[in-house]
Amino acid sequence: MGNDEQIMPFITSANIACGYHAGDIFTMQETIELCLKHDVAIGAHPSFFDRQNFGRTAIQLSAEEIYELIIQQLLILTEVANTFNTKLHHVKPHGALYNLSAKGSSVATIIAKAVKDFDNQLILYGLSGSESIKQAQATGIKTASEVFADRSYQDDGFLTPRSMANALIEEVDKATAQILQMVREGAVTTVSGHIIPITAETICIHGDGKHAVELAKSVHKVIKTA
Repeated sequence: MGNDEQIMPFITSANIACGYHAGDIFTMQETIELCLKHDVAIGAHPSFFDRQNFGRTAIQLSAEEIYELIIQQLLILTEVANTFNTKLHHVKPHGALYNLSAKGSSVATIIAKAVKDFDNQLILYGLSGSESIKQAQATGIKTASEVFADRSYQDDGFLTPRSMANALIEEVDKATAQILQMVREGAVTTVSGHIIPITAETICIHGDGKHAVELAKSVHKVIKTA
């Protein structure tokens, strides 16, 4: 997104686009180099083949097509990683694919199976409390329950859809406070003011966010000091 190098010192894992919603071999190489330089874990960020909408529009595919979608993108990034004598650490589906797997057990199961078949040591990052995590655990692969610094939550624990006005949290202080609440209290305040339980094992910051660099710095500092 043009600010990757600035963000790298403040994160511990990176989700790298595999060319289907963004990026190409050059950006994959460049990002892996940055990861190695800053000791950041390398993750695949597979998505629908939808560069026009940045992978944020759902596409109806069969189970076999979703399986192949994941496998092909893992192969692409693995081949690039091999040229640096390194390997993948995790997988995090992107955009519409992530949202579908969070709510749909069938999609979540397919993705988990693809990850396990490809490399059963990979960690699947999924929305905390979602089908993604449940089905991956049922499949027997490692998971990391993901929470979001820059997105608001609904009462059911799902993210507020991007189509709604209050979906994004663009104030750095507000986003940092949300993370602190999640980590310290195991809870999050929803858009309606309810406080619901949540498990925070990895924190997502979107690289295309308006204040992504400042947010990464702020969250990094509060996690280290608080």
